[in-house]
Amino acid sequence: MPDGLSYRLLRLALSAASGRYHRGLLRACETPTSTQEAVLGRILADNAATVFGKDHGFGSIAGFGEYQRAVPVQTYEDVRVHIERQELSGEPCLTTEQPVYYNRTSGTVAEPKNIPLTKIGLARIQRLQRLAAYALSRQTRALGGKVFVVSGAAHEGTMPAGTPYGSASGLLYASQGALLRRRYVLPASVSDIADYDARYLAMAVLGAADDSVTSMATANPSTFVRLMAVLNENASTVLDAVATGRLPAECSPASPPNAGTVSFPAHSSRATQLRRRLESAGQLTYADIWPHLRAVVTWTGGSCGLAVQRLEPLLTPDCPVFELGYLASEVNGTVNIDPIHNSCVATLTDNFFEFAERDEWESEASAADRGLATCTLAELESGRDYYVIVTTADGLYRYDMNDIVRVTGTVGDTPVLSFVQKGKGVTSITGEKLYESQVIDAVTAQLAASGAISPFFIMLADPAKASYTLFLELAGAPDGVAGMASKIDDALRSTNIEYDAKRASGRLVPLEVRRLTDGTGEAYRRQRVADGQRDVQFKYLHLQYRDECSFSFDAYEMLG
Repeated sequence: MPDGLSYRLLRLALSAASGRYHRGLLRACETPTSTQEAVLGRILADNAATVFGKDHGFGSIAGFGEYQRAVPVQTYEDVRVHIERQELSGEPCLTTEQPVYYNRTSGTVAEPKNIPLTKIGLARIQRLQRLAAYALSRQTRALGGKVFVVSGAAHEGTMPAGTPYGSASGLLYASQGALLRRRYVLPASVSDIADYDARYLAMAVLGAADDSVTSMATANPSTFVRLMAVLNENASTVLDAVATGRLPAECSPASPPNAGTVSFPAHSSRATQLRRRLESAGQLTYADIWPHLRAVVTWTGGSCGLAVQRLEPLLTPDCPVFELGYLASEVNGTVNIDPIHNSCVATLTDNFFEFAERDEWESEASAADRGLATCTLAELESGRDYYVIVTTADGLYRYDMNDIVRVTGTVGDTPVLSFVQKGKGVTSITGEKLYESQVIDAVTAQLAASGAISPFFIMLADPAKASYTLFLELAGAPDGVAGMASKIDDALRSTNIEYDAKRASGRLVPLEVRRLTDGTGEAYRRQRVADGQRDVQFKYLHLQYRDECSFSFDAYEMLG
């Protein structure tokens, strides 16, 4: 464990500016309406002279109602031309300030989405990251030791005019000051290792070599589940590397030049200790390699909750898992200002938020009036689900996130928000509107009842056949999928009255379940990463339309 002086220096580094911002955010939560009005006014005034601002009359808009009427709800494809035009020409199309970086993420079409970030925008994200760390340090001793953070690559390429793109979190990770960098286990260069397997192997070695880790953080908890699997699958190689203080040769071929120079002390005694633990227990866990682990910070909502369930048995006893917050490439939507209670409030001093009640937004009757069907942050009701529309200072105006959040409490007069699922995680073949959350609940309940374990599952809707097919990997179930289809089908019918009506009328055929060969989920992940999804932030919808899923699960079906 690091000495107390190191921890006190970290607290000093975080406390000054972050403490002031934390107090300011709490004050803003007492007056969300006036705070949001001021934020909207500032964004419109700052960008009134842009092409988009002139086209939509930013200079004459007074208040939220006028803004709703002047600017239609946007998707990325609506603003893609402005983003590309500003990048190539330097003309202020969306923002007066020129972007200096693009947060790249997969899009709904073949071309990726490049989300512009200005210099001030990057500073804003960094401030929010430090605020989250400050809140965690105030309430826990999670930052008393080293921090194991897995982030994306800072530089994945350049735009046509030369502006870099990649993962903004990776960029900020790489640009931290010397004091904070010393707290990180992984050097930023590890994120640049191009080869998927080599990168995970390098992370496994560096993690196993350092027993002073007290907290771990990444966007998706499945990253940590996969990392421990890699460590155990390559235990001999990993522990040899720990003993010698050298990364395995496998980590070098597809790595950038500086990745091969990563150095760490040789720990022969630690390697011996872990080998003995491996021999006695059969596999290693995070509790074995990091006995002082006190916190995990990651996504816990939506489908990530399933990965958290698989991660928890690998942790030290009573190690809490704290919510990272509603974060996306387009916006840092919430910040966890009270990790003990997972109080994630909207970043209401930086971005302007609109919300649309879930059922109304999804109904065809209101589709034509969607632009006027939104409400403000202060108008949300506890326990209800809403779609999120954001306006940011970096050029996204009334941008439809296609995300669903739930109001779970309040801080002052400001709602606490929890991510539920992507809006796209809804299918409707004959009007049943089946939700991903309903599928997750039905499948996990049946798995628990049968004593089975499924590391991966996905349900595909086939409108042509009016059918749903559940594909799943399965372990610990002697009878396989026998009887599982009807029980899951019954569970869906009991929670979704429209699904029940369509099944009763024969408009939907009975659910079919197919068992997949071991490793199918990892093969699917690999394809998605190869298609452009960042593996650190890998997530998938457990419910999709068959024609929107390019992976052939039929080829991985277990026969017999």
